[in-house]
Amino acid sequence: MTLKTLSAKAAAALDQELMSTCAFSLDQLMELAGLSVSQADELSQHARDAVYRVHPPTMGRRVLVACGPGNNGGDGLVAARHLFYYGYRPSIYYPKRGKNELYQLEDLQVPFVDDFVSAAEEADHIVDAIFGFSFSGEVREPFPAVIEALQKSEKPVTSVDAPSSWDIEQGPPKSGVGSSFMPATLVSLSAPKPLAKHFTGRHFVGGRFVSPAIAEKYNLQVPEYEGVDQVVEVDVTGEKL
Repeated sequence: MTLKTLSAKAAAALDQELMSTCAFSLDQLMELAGLSVSQADELSQHARDAVYRVHPPTMGRRVLVACGPGNNGGDGLVAARHLFYYGYRPSIYYPKRGKNELYQLEDLQVPFVDDFVSAAEEADHIVDAIFGFSFSGEVREPFPAVIEALQKSEKPVTSVDAPSSWDIEQGPPKSGVGSSFMPATLVSLSAPKPLAKHFTGRHFVGGRFVSPAIAEKYNLQVPEYEGVDQVVEVDVTGEKL
């Protein structure tokens, strides 16, 4: 079976439809996305949700979340809050703060760091929430050094919706910043994007909020979610593992 993906234009249209036809607010979508990311990072006996599925607290509780200025960064902030309540010790690199609220992180005394490279060396796991499906063009400061550190890091990295610096259609750049960046885990939000065809790590889909009618309209292949899971692991064809 061929992996069905969602282009950048279609992904943007889907988000707008979720906020109009389905009456989700942007904050609600970020909350659902952040929950999916946090659940994607643990590999337990019962193989539950994405950072919690691939990196249980027993493997190390220090999770560094790198956030960009857009909605992808907002997803990372929400994920950090959930990870705190799961028992992790998150820290956040957020050099270009957007309009996103900090989602109780300051009240929880989650630390914000200025030196990504040093923080990455001390982390057990890194969440890449810098650029999402709307990224295009060149990587601008201060993120080239961050992505360089990500691709050189020996720590496992989970990318939110897209490995930062990757083209949404073509995948990793042919040369330069991010050309050799291959995170350990990818969490595709709503549906995989075309770049997923170039990804070789563990791939999760977090889109349990997509209704059957919306899935039919956008020709999405919605995987079967188990129990109360917000993510499901899929193979290169999009089939559930």
